[in-house]
Amino acid sequence: MAETTKIEQVTQKATKLKMTPSEAIVETLVKEGVTHINGILGSAFMDLLDLLPSAGIRFIPVRHEQSAAHMADAYTRVSGVAGVVIGQNGPGITNMVTSVAAAYQAHTPMVVISPSAGTPTVGWDGFQECDQVSVFKAITKATVQVPHVSRVADCLRTAFRIAYAERGPVLFDIPRDYFYGELEDYILEPHQYRVDARGCGSLESLEKAAELLASAKYPVIISGRGTVDADGWESVIGIAEHLTAPAATSYMHNDAFPADHPLAVGPIGYMGSKAAMRTLAKADVILAIGTRLSVFGTLPSYEIDYWPKQAKIIQIDINPRNIARTHPVEVGIIGDAREASQEILKRIKTLDPNRKPDQNRLAEVSNENKVWEKELVDLAMVDGSPMNPRRALLELSKLLPENAIVSTDIGNVSSTANAYLHFTQPRKHIAALTFGNTGFAYPSALGAKLANPDCPVFAIVGDGAWGMSLHEVSTAVDQNIPVIACVFNNGAWCAEKKNQVDYYNNRFVGADIDNPDFAELARVMGANGVRVDNPEALKEAVLEALQSTKPTVIDIQVDGTQLAPPFRKDALKMPIRLLSKYSHLDHRNW
Repeated sequence: MAETTKIEQVTQKATKLKMTPSEAIVETLVKEGVTHINGILGSAFMDLLDLLPSAGIRFIPVRHEQSAAHMADAYTRVSGVAGVVIGQNGPGITNMVTSVAAAYQAHTPMVVISPSAGTPTVGWDGFQECDQVSVFKAITKATVQVPHVSRVADCLRTAFRIAYAERGPVLFDIPRDYFYGELEDYILEPHQYRVDARGCGSLESLEKAAELLASAKYPVIISGRGTVDADGWESVIGIAEHLTAPAATSYMHNDAFPADHPLAVGPIGYMGSKAAMRTLAKADVILAIGTRLSVFGTLPSYEIDYWPKQAKIIQIDINPRNIARTHPVEVGIIGDAREASQEILKRIKTLDPNRKPDQNRLAEVSNENKVWEKELVDLAMVDGSPMNPRRALLELSKLLPENAIVSTDIGNVSSTANAYLHFTQPRKHIAALTFGNTGFAYPSALGAKLANPDCPVFAIVGDGAWGMSLHEVSTAVDQNIPVIACVFNNGAWCAEKKNQVDYYNNRFVGADIDNPDFAELARVMGANGVRVDNPEALKEAVLEALQSTKPTVIDIQVDGTQLAPPFRKDALKMPIRLLSKYSHLDHRNW
């Protein structure tokens, strides 16, 4: 008897169904566990939109499509299920460019359903026509174009397969006339067209890694996003405990190792933990788990050039492109963070089964943490007018419930929060990461709350970034998503203002912001709004917000002169002017 093909095996279990393309898309989404889609309605996909309520899929209309993909990004990070967004062809889809690019650099699986101009009119520069595939090619893992109505379900399955396999957004581009018509296809279960199991990597490489760690004099772990995505906390903790290896977290992934563990030293990178940096500087072997070791995330910080140039690096990443991309490695392992770390743990226990905890190392880590914590508190307790932003961050960190999810934006205060945020549970820190766009935190908080409604969700946002996202308070109110926005109001784009202080002799161009009363504005939009300017009022506002079932905006008045170090010191130089007209601006003439 001839061997049956994969397709023939599938047909033995399922029957082709006659359906419309819209039905095929929606049924595939149902199989993928999609519970909601973010976007703004448009005529291009209205036939699909009409099916969503009957399919049990919630449509969440945002106020700007950029917010839709930020919501999906955070939803995926918290839930592990790829978020889905949709918009009108042309401007509705191009409005998502920034947030899809952010998700791409954050390695977040996502599917962008991208209706495009109808096939009869392509190339005529018709209303809302745009070559969306070309626009998104550089910021997605793939652009999947539907070539024929009969391929709609197949192409959507391909989009999900690539999104999960390569950890990033995928554009599913479908001409708007292809939502209509008739086709016959299977509605398959996800396991029939994509594989979730990733594997532990090369056994030979795992053996080398274990031998290197077992013989290391001062091993240090850097745990990253991959550890969180793979639910790999326990095995990483096991390695740290067996080796008595201090564990840092990668830049803006403070939830990649429990902060209350005796071996935790906090995050590396800009405005991270000096305890982590001083500890990492001593390493002879680094075990980097689930992190690409980005250039920006490993730059010197606080004038500390902490990266140990002679240390041997073991890097584990699911994406082979990330191995040794920024730092040369001794051992590279292409594998799932949890499965690889489990195998390494087994091997180091076999190599050294009677190893005892190094009490001196534990004491050293404890002391480093105490010194750093004291410095953070001392910095926060410096008086400010009206309030030191660090004091507000310190008080907020004390008030956060253990299960709180925190999203952070980009900017002076949001970056400083990196030093003050501590997490004892995974999937709790949602940061803007290296794409660095403002307006990220609040829509991300909405997506995080949708993913885990039982957890309180906070967004830490500067007033500049808030101006780019406050319109979504209306979405939070309309959709009953009770997140807490902590808006640090210092009246300026302070990250950039710091550059003008240090490099341009306090010449401020475009830095200052004349803000409205954000609390009053929130109340007008139907949310709770509170304005605070001291620690006690902040504490009271946060406690009340935690008890409320409505979205809350806390307008925190902070000192705009108490600034963090320059954000991009590596990319700035003192100004030199060659034309006499501008000679007074030359730093040599100050």
